[in-house]
Amino acid sequence: MAIRLGLSLPQAQQYDIGRDVPDVARAAERIGYESLWVYERALFPEPATQGLYGIEGLAWPDMYRGVPDPLVTLTLAAASTERARLGTSVLVAPLHNPFQLAKSLATLDAASGGRVVAGLGTGWSLDEYAASGMAPFAERGRVLDEIIGVCRAVWGPDPVTYDGSITKIASAVVAPKPARPISILLPANSRKAMTRLVDRADGWMPIAMGVDPLAEQWRQLQDMAAERGRTEPIGTMVRVNARHSPKAYDGTDRSPFQGSTAQIVEDLAAHVDGTGLDGFFLELQGGARDAEELKDVAAELYEAVRAAGI
Repeated sequence: MAIRLGLSLPQAQQYDIGRDVPDVARAAERIGYESLWVYERALFPEPATQGLYGIEGLAWPDMYRGVPDPLVTLTLAAASTERARLGTSVLVAPLHNPFQLAKSLATLDAASGGRVVAGLGTGWSLDEYAASGMAPFAERGRVLDEIIGVCRAVWGPDPVTYDGSITKIASAVVAPKPARPISILLPANSRKAMTRLVDRADGWMPIAMGVDPLAEQWRQLQDMAAERGRTEPIGTMVRVNARHSPKAYDGTDRSPFQGSTAQIVEDLAAHVDGTGLDGFFLELQGGARDAEELKDVAAELYEAVRAAGI
C-alpha cells in the first residue's frame, strides 16, 4: 500500500503568495500529493533576542523572514484545489485567541469540504509571545490545553458552552460547523507533551530526523497510549525537512533527506520500513529558487517515490 505523501506550500521570501500558492497547490494536487501544508512564524526579530528554537547562538534562517499567515495561505490553497487535505505544521496555537482560532478552522473546513488538519504546537519564540499579547510564554502548555478544549466545544453541537481561564461561552450557537471532524495533531518530544497527545489529540506530527530516533519515539508514544488506556488509534503525519540537490551528496556527514532525488527516496524508504509509519510530507519550498523549481522538484520526487514502490 502506498504511503500518504504531502507537500509544503510556498511561504518563503522568494515567492509571491497570491500567485505562487494557488499555482503550486494546483500542481501538487495534479501530481498526486494527498495533502498541502503550511507553518507559522509570526515575526523575525532583528536583532534576535534568542537563538533558533531557543538555542543560544543558533541563527534564525532567512526563510523565516516575512512568513505569510498560515490560515490565509491555506485559504488560497483551498480555493485552488478540490481533494488535497489542508494542514498546519505547525500553527503556534497560543499566539491566537482560542475562540477565533476555533471558528477560523471550522470556517475553512466548511468552505473546503472537510479537508482541514489542525497541527498545533506551543512554539519556542519569546518574541512571538510578546508580540501576540495573548499569554505568557511560561503558560503556553496550559493555553494549548484550553485551545484544544475550545476547539472541541466550538466544533461540536450547539448550544456551545465553555468555561476556561481565557474563554467563557455561556451558551451560544456557533457556526459554521466543520464539514467533518477536524483532526488535531501534536508534536510530542517530552513526556508531558506525549501525555497531552495521548489524552487529548487525534494524532502525532513528528519531524523525521533519522530512522532509529523516530522509531523509538513512536514506540514510546504507543507504550504510553497503552498505559493510559487509549483505544483510539493515533494518526500520524511525519514532516520531512528535505534539502534537495541535482547531484548526489557524497560526504560522509550527509544528514537524512539531504542530497539527490535518489538519496531522498532511499531515506524515505528506510523511514517507512524502520517505523511502519505511512504518512509523510516534504518540506522543499525553502530550498527552491522559485515556484517553477519547486513544482519541478516536487514532481520528480513524487514520481521517484511511487516508482520505488513506496
